[in-house]
Amino acid sequence: MGYLRFLIENRLFLLGGFVLSFTSSYGQTFFIALFAGEIMQDFNLTDGQWGALYTLGTTISAITMVWAGILTDTYRVRSLSFWIMILLAIACVAMAVVHHWVLLIVVIYFLRLLGQGMMSEIAYVAMARWFVAARGRAISIASMGFAAGQAVLPIIFVALLVFIDWRWLWGVAALCVLGTIPLIQRLLRQERTPQSLAEDSSSLGMGGRHWSRSEMLRHPLFYLLVPLMLGPPAWGTALFFQQVHLTETKGWSLVSYVSLMPIFTLSMIATTFVAGWAIDRFGVKWVVPFQLIPFAVAFVLLSYAETIFAAGIALTVFGIGQGMHSTGITTFWAVFYGTRHLGAIKAAAAALMVFGSAIGPGITGVFIDYGIDFPQQMIPIAAFYLFGGALAGFGILRYQRDLFNAAA
Repeated sequence: MGYLRFLIENRLFLLGGFVLSFTSSYGQTFFIALFAGEIMQDFNLTDGQWGALYTLGTTISAITMVWAGILTDTYRVRSLSFWIMILLAIACVAMAVVHHWVLLIVVIYFLRLLGQGMMSEIAYVAMARWFVAARGRAISIASMGFAAGQAVLPIIFVALLVFIDWRWLWGVAALCVLGTIPLIQRLLRQERTPQSLAEDSSSLGMGGRHWSRSEMLRHPLFYLLVPLMLGPPAWGTALFFQQVHLTETKGWSLVSYVSLMPIFTLSMIATTFVAGWAIDRFGVKWVVPFQLIPFAVAFVLLSYAETIFAAGIALTVFGIGQGMHSTGITTFWAVFYGTRHLGAIKAAAAALMVFGSAIGPGITGVFIDYGIDFPQQMIPIAAFYLFGGALAGFGILRYQRDLFNAAA
């Protein structure tokens, strides 16, 4: 099946995945961090204190994801997304009115759980389950929603922040979420397993069977992948969370730095499609071990960057890593562990990744408070990426022999 034909025949489902992924933006770090300066000022917080609050709220949301993610194995996307988006809109309103730091933790918890956690989970699990032979391409298309949000929302909301109080902008975000609900309901009104390149919509994992989550958690490969799962959300989140601090340290304006986001997004989009094609053509096992290398290179470049132009190059390379990671890791679970319990399996992985996004801001914030600025922290972070990639490569080489079919 040609790519254009694939897009046309599955347009409703692919667009549904795109919109779900886009809506996760309002609970993603890149969006919340846009208001970091205003939040720290209103609540009288240091970088370390703000990072600690964010870490606490996100960590609790990661724990919750272990159970909440299982809902994707039980409920249809159309009905589950409706209630998750209603709750996400309420969380946005709560951010607009919260005035105590304890309640701020609660609001962060719900934004992270419902946005980054559940909305992303619903989008990617749906794509991985609905498509088999074209799974890589389907996930890459759905992830474009997140890419689009990361490209356009910072520019729009930073521009509005000049004229509108940050709390009112969270009200705008709530309206955006609510306005998306009718679109999702219409796109998925005939929700089913769409036609793909395969005759059967179910695929087996290692050993020719479907793995349960408990079985996966007892398998060594999962633990060899832990640094690979932690690295991108931990340090990628820190990169966006500390963007106000980073621009102040480098002497750049926040507006100039945020204006680089479309460049980063274009890089991520191009790589996402290439990665999706490569996964479908050569197998996910040939993509995942290499996906952390661009992250390491990007952090080294950004550590030494002195100009906005150099920062643009670093973010372009970072986008390459992000494009590979967003497609590769979701496909990996379906290929190696099967699709019958994919929601539960992906929930455990998502919880670990959300936890990574929690510790990144906290760790970097503490070091900043102790006088070690974020650019100085980037070299050790790059080393962590390389270690994680090597460990994942070893694990995949060790266990790929157990894969059931050549499509892996």
